Amino acid sequence: MSFRVPGALRKLRTTTATTAAKLATTASRATGRGAGGMIGGLIANAIDPSIMTNLGGGRPAVLVTGTNGKSTTTRMLAAAVRAEHTVATNDGGDNMDAGIISALMAGKDASHLVLEVDELHVPHVADNLNPQALVLLNLTRDQLDRVGEINKIERALRGAVEAHPDMLVIANCDDVLMTSVAYDAKNVIWVSAGAGWLGDSVTCPRTGGHVVRTEDDWYAVKPLADGREFRRPQPTWGVDKHGIITPTAKRPLNLALPGRANRGNAAQAIAAAVAGFGVDLDKAIAAAESIDDVAGRYSTIHWRGREIRLLLAKNPAGWQEALSMVDRSADGLVIATNGQVADGIDMSWLWDVKFEGFNGLSVKAAGERGTDLAVRLVYADISHELIPDPLDALAACPEGRIEVLANYTAFRDLKKALSKEATNA
Repeated sequence: MSFRVPGALRKLRTTTATTAAKLATTASRATGRGAGGMIGGLIANAIDPSIMTNLGGGRPAVLVTGTNGKSTTTRMLAAAVRAEHTVATNDGGDNMDAGIISALMAGKDASHLVLEVDELHVPHVADNLNPQALVLLNLTRDQLDRVGEINKIERALRGAVEAHPDMLVIANCDDVLMTSVAYDAKNVIWVSAGAGWLGDSVTCPRTGGHVVRTEDDWYAVKPLADGREFRRPQPTWGVDKHGIITPTAKRPLNLALPGRANRGNAAQAIAAAVAGFGVDLDKAIAAAESIDDVAGRYSTIHWRGREIRLLLAKNPAGWQEALSMVDRSADGLVIATNGQVADGIDMSWLWDVKFEGFNGLSVKAAGERGTDLAVRLVYADISHELIPDPLDALAACPEGRIEVLANYTAFRDLKKALSKEATNA
């Protein structure tokens, strides 16, 4: 009898935690404070610190991590796995413990887990869930006031891979840092998913040796400590402008989402679904092609005679990719930047991003840090108008198709303001 008590107590604690979390989530929604996912997960974890393992352990799981593309890849991968299984996922972007726990509670009856995970949380989450697979997208500096973090993240992720030797790793071989993370993995699938931003991978993270790049290859000039060469692995999956390349065939890939980076995200999502969970290739491709919106990103909103497309960017690599997606034939462009903690207070990254090439567009600089942005646009020789309030900036654009590119809190606040106005209309 004494052996049953701990198990019974653990079950009771988990049940209590889940009930309290549901009440908190309901209260948050009822009072208009938000969807309630974060508060529910926080309360559940406070009551039962083992709840992640209790709810998720034992179910086949895949974790998705990287600086950019986590939410998009997670949504594509969840859709692909859902073609043949039931899925619990946090594809809304809540990627730390509280959000993951909320997803596990919401999908307690699902057979499979597809989870976006913050890079530094991967070791802890992997230890709790013992995932079947891990998708490694890319690593670049996120916020300049946290610039020292990138090598720390690489080491943490490498440690997680070492701690789970049976885990399948789906890694981007075009990204030097993620290649280092997965280089010693026993079970790895290399995907050529692209590397649009190269500024953070000019040296080997293990030796500090310079990385030399050619068109389709890269290598470090210094060998690793054990004498091995550190070089781009040969991929078995890849993507180009025509389609996706698999180990056995090449198939068309017609995504609803724009941009070269999203084609790379799709390649890794499809590879993970097929190789990790046995999903039929055609079903996985169709699922990735069906995704046209990721938490409001890439969505189109009709507002006061304008068709507004929203693009989100959170770091230099993301900004460069998002800028390449801007439709140069649009009737206007609003670029909005805030400098809150969630965005990164240091705005000097603006000088690393190439804003040149928007001549002929009606450009508005907006946001709390719109003045910093306006100075950068002056040096990029971009004719623009500074209008701090993003809604006012939109109103100043001509009617027609308007592109909006914003960082995290500027995107969040503008999307909320547009939705509120539409609700009250």
